[in-house]
Amino acid sequence: MSFPVFPAAASARGSMAVILLSVLLNFAGFTIIIPVLPFSVARHAAPGDVAFWVALILSLYALCSFLAAPVLGAISDRHGRRPVLLLSLCGSAVGFAVFGVSGSLWVLLLGRMIEGLSAGSISTLYACIADTHAPHERGPAFGLLGVAGGLGFMLGPVLGGLLGSWSLAAPLYGAAGLALLNALLVWRWLPESLAPARRSTAPQKARLNAFSQLRAALRVPVLRLLFGVVFCFALASVLLQSNLALLMKDLLALTPAAIGLVLAGIGVIDIVSQGLVARRLLPRVGEQRLAGAGLLINAAGLLVLAWLARFPFVPLLLCGVALFTFGDGLFQPSVNALIADAAPEGRQGEVQGANQAQQSIARMFGPPAGAWLYALHPGAPYAVAALVGVVAAMVLASKNIFQPPASKPARPV
Repeated sequence: MSFPVFPAAASARGSMAVILLSVLLNFAGFTIIIPVLPFSVARHAAPGDVAFWVALILSLYALCSFLAAPVLGAISDRHGRRPVLLLSLCGSAVGFAVFGVSGSLWVLLLGRMIEGLSAGSISTLYACIADTHAPHERGPAFGLLGVAGGLGFMLGPVLGGLLGSWSLAAPLYGAAGLALLNALLVWRWLPESLAPARRSTAPQKARLNAFSQLRAALRVPVLRLLFGVVFCFALASVLLQSNLALLMKDLLALTPAAIGLVLAGIGVIDIVSQGLVARRLLPRVGEQRLAGAGLLINAAGLLVLAWLARFPFVPLLLCGVALFTFGDGLFQPSVNALIADAAPEGRQGEVQGANQAQQSIARMFGPPAGAWLYALHPGAPYAVAALVGVVAAMVLASKNIFQPPASKPARPV
């Protein structure tokens, strides 16, 4: 099996740089709104209903992403990655701008719906990496994407917190501007990664159905197991993410700017774990074992956060967030490499879209479950999430899924 590469090494390096910058802008735009989300909702909802509406907004985005992501992935397999990237980024800009108008809760919901229906940029960028890298190169490449995402995660909340101190709408318009800048970057400097000869010629009608695509991916045994593990991880992550800003606001009385600084610390740790630790350990430990270790470290961080509800101290918050983020940095590039390797020929975009879609299912049901658990006890979402993470690690360890084909180059030692 051949893997297309860019015509010259300089071109390949330049395209990788554009992809990294695009991921950075994606994460910065996505996270710029996190510090102000509970405050934006609180302008239109009673205090006791804020958690419910935040959960509903997050779930609606996930539902729209579930319906759209596999379809966008299939379109990218057929027509190339660039058109889907441009469509997704421009749609995100519109969604952020509508959310920024924020005239009522229904306007907030509409903005998130538009953004969710455009949610295909990250999975398409991952497909670009899979198009242009051999299997043994993908883990480190995905680690670099994690570094870029970590930088975006570090810069976005800080910028969002600062803009939110001036106006609650400003971070949303900032996110829209970043999406448009990203679209311009892709349009001007990112070449198409999927050669016409390698594009899918399968009938499109069946592939434009999110449920059909997810079923097709789950028919591959390795993907079925990996998707199950990723689903558990996504659910645990959502149980944390959907309540973390609220937890910091309620128990620690942090301002939007302070919340932004805490989230910026997540980006710093993500850079270290994915850019330094994971890239060094992957060739020695292997994707499967490193992913399992990441899940267990995730669970340890979640348990620390569960204790935060009983002992509301900022150092405990920082310790729990640091552990969870470090584990996340080990898990993400490892499992993404495994999924990319398991994708059948000509279906990379479809599989990446299906992976995003099944994570969207977790993001759909996770926020309401997290809001319900949070109402029972502020530490409950994190305790349940830790249990889910341990289950995912056990599932991943239950079978040796990484069996490279004979033609695959050996990993460097």
